[in-house]
Amino acid sequence: MKYPLIILASVLLFSCSKKVEKETVSEWRGPNRSGVYNETGLLTEWPAEGPKLLWAINSTGHGYGSPVLTDDQLFINGEIDSTAYLFSYSLDGKLLWKTAFGQEWVKNFPGSRSTPTVVGNLVYVSSGKGDIACMDKKTGTKKWSLNMVSDLQGTNNMFGYSESLLVNGDLVYCQPGGPVNNVMALNRFTGKTVWAQKAVEQLEAYNSPIVVKRGTRDLLLTFFEDCFLGLDGQTGELLWTNPQDTAGNLHGNIPVIDGNDLIYTEGDGNKTVKLTLSEDGSKITEDWRNPWFDNIMGGVVRIGNKIYGTAHRQMYLKALDMKTGHVTDSISMHRGSTIAADDMLYVYTEKGEVNLVNPKPEGMQLVSTFKVTKGTKEFFTHPVIHNGMLYIRHGEALMAYSIKKNV
Repeated sequence: MKYPLIILASVLLFSCSKKVEKETVSEWRGPNRSGVYNETGLLTEWPAEGPKLLWAINSTGHGYGSPVLTDDQLFINGEIDSTAYLFSYSLDGKLLWKTAFGQEWVKNFPGSRSTPTVVGNLVYVSSGKGDIACMDKKTGTKKWSLNMVSDLQGTNNMFGYSESLLVNGDLVYCQPGGPVNNVMALNRFTGKTVWAQKAVEQLEAYNSPIVVKRGTRDLLLTFFEDCFLGLDGQTGELLWTNPQDTAGNLHGNIPVIDGNDLIYTEGDGNKTVKLTLSEDGSKITEDWRNPWFDNIMGGVVRIGNKIYGTAHRQMYLKALDMKTGHVTDSISMHRGSTIAADDMLYVYTEKGEVNLVNPKPEGMQLVSTFKVTKGTKEFFTHPVIHNGMLYIRHGEALMAYSIKKNV
């Protein structure tokens, strides 16, 4: 009996280890949606014409959503003839498959708004008209789909749903908005409702949520029309709200989290605000506001004790001290999307310029810049860095640049 028992124990141990194995997540703005990519050995200066363009395609459909990458695939959402598609490409730009999953936004600024979320062998997508779907990563086969308006009683907004779906364990969060199901958690394998919360009963505000651990609680953070709020991610309980004192519903950025410190930046309302979270995430205390740091949807990044991003009304790239809220440095630059990697800033402006900035303690330095010449329409997409490659989208065009040293 000794050997069968040993074999049985080994099988059970293997089964348990497989169950708790953490699946790789690839999502909007990189690890933890922070905009900071864990890359090293990148170029600290580019040639005058920009880094080497390895490939470019012009077949992603219309859109503003960023690509997302795994070890062997690239995924991107796009609109063709009002239909929302998820495209999968190889890492050398060859189309593997495309799958229609609903209707895309074609009114003002037509095209995709969001970035796919890849967890293990599943991909989660959302369209501007509220279609959400779960697909097989390798084949594009649809596992389940819902519409946030017709199926979940949501209310769309002026520019279309823009959230990139967030997965947390067995849950996927979506934000139908409106008076019925403001925020919802679905079983990510079936699409069935786990919980629904009326919360603040407002319109969705182009915001993608995040989850942070506070003690034993999963704290879900997101924005609605005129309110920043925190919910219990497992139960949906509304824990607190942080109302916006001025009108406007453009709240497209992910907050910066550092221990108990939470800093959010948005283009309307209170602009940039620092909150202190209680240990269990159930309460907040407001510490300071900076009304002149007003990025709408380009994101901010944290390096050390400062956050960096472009202001919307004042055309500057700014550095903000996280403790005081004071601007410590600025350089003239058109507003745009900001990411970071290898202690450098990458700013893709709404004029189509890609800027490489060194955030030196003694003062930021614009090191290199080049102009994106492919594609059409607005330059709204957030850049992506993956394995020494810089990915830039402009409308239907997607470009891959090598930014690795000694390549």
